[in-house]
Amino acid sequence: MFYFSYGTIEHALPAMSSLPKRNLVFVVDDDPGMLRGVKRLLREHGYDSILFASAKAFWNQSEFDKALCVLLDINLGDGSGIELRHRLKADGISVPVIYMTGNDNPAVRMAALQSGCLAYLTKPFSAKSLMEPLKRASAEAHVVRPPSREFPSRVIR
Repeated sequence: MFYFSYGTIEHALPAMSSLPKRNLVFVVDDDPGMLRGVKRLLREHGYDSILFASAKAFWNQSEFDKALCVLLDINLGDGSGIELRHRLKADGISVPVIYMTGNDNPAVRMAALQSGCLAYLTKPFSAKSLMEPLKRASAEAHVVRPPSREFPSRVIR
């Protein structure tokens, strides 16, 4: 099952608990076409996905520990994917991140890599370039990670 969220994830939360943790990818991108394409690609390779159309929608959910990893756009309409990654780390939320961007430049690439990520993908990217880091995330998921901290509410202003 796949869920598309343009603001909140409340409608998807009950069904999220039934999704297998090892195959669930959170996808954060403000481009609906990109979200649909990535959802289709993930499904073809056996992954479930939950889609978020904004940093705020992603940040306002608390099910981070259900995700294998987060596929995170760097240039979101309501914030920076790199800053969002820093917030996750600062709050003790440990979830692997794969960045994607349509605006590659050396400074952004360096900032993304320094923030800690499984991969840095430039749009458009091949299925293989996405599947390789997902396979690494899956292998690492077999190593027990501490659960993510639960936060009742976080708001991006």
